[in-house]
Amino acid sequence: MRVAVASDERTGVADAVARELERRGHEVALHGALAEGERPEWAWACEAAAREVADGRAGQAVVCCWTGTGASIAANKVPGVRAALCGDAETARGARRWNDANVLALSLRTTSEALLEEILDAWFEGRPSEEDDDVANVRHLDEIAASGVRAGA
Repeated sequence: MRVAVASDERTGVADAVARELERRGHEVALHGALAEGERPEWAWACEAAAREVADGRAGQAVVCCWTGTGASIAANKVPGVRAALCGDAETARGARRWNDANVLALSLRTTSEALLEEILDAWFEGRPSEEDDDVANVRHLDEIAASGVRAGA
């Protein structure tokens, strides 16, 4: 699978993410500080990776910044993207299952290489739930994005 990877700096596990994905057999598309000639700031870098997912050029993306929060916010601004900030394997597993998340956001500050492997295992082993309520929730997210509907409306 093609996986877009973005980071706003080459620190922490930024380079390890790409290496680990390649080791697992994925084709990796680099963005931000990981790519020559691209704008490195988190908003631009993470948008670029998320757009690859939204446009169907990548099946998944991994976006990184110091806390992971900005990376997830930027990615979630792209229509069709469901980015989840995951600090552990169980959160990653749940994000894939219940939220059909297609972009993994990571903190460069708190994600160790050992934790990275556990998170990636859970993320890529995870499959979206086919339960009616879970499917309805994900569908509703798309409706919110398309219409600007507020919760409870």
